[in-house]
Amino acid sequence: MILIFLRVLITVLIFYLLYKGIKYLFDPKRKLELAHEKQEYFFHDDAHNPRKNFFITYKGVMFQGEKYLGEADRSFDVVNIFVWPDDPSNLQGFKVEDFRFMETDIRSNYPHAKIDWKSPIRELLGKET
Repeated sequence: MILIFLRVLITVLIFYLLYKGIKYLFDPKRKLELAHEKQEYFFHDDAHNPRKNFFITYKGVMFQGEKYLGEADRSFDVVNIFVWPDDPSNLQGFKVEDFRFMETDIRSNYPHAKIDWKSPIRELLGKET
């Protein structure tokens, strides 16, 4: 009887460890951190929850976006987004085209949103127009 119980316990433990391993491999936050370390582009967002901020990593800089819900075309949708870098001192080497690339990706997820960048990016983009 004890031998059967141990076999069942070991089987359940193996399935639990497999489940946790697969969950860890496909975790979007882990992918975000990995892309940040490799200085690649990654967009992490919970599109179904407008209260949660989204994160973008691009060229080794982490950006955070805050979403605001409002009325758009007779429905409620994200209408304002404020984006800022976690560390503005890491923006060295960024060009206007880099910020426009991120804006187009944000707009593909939130087409009704007005995107506002916080300082110093706002000033850089303001000089372009």
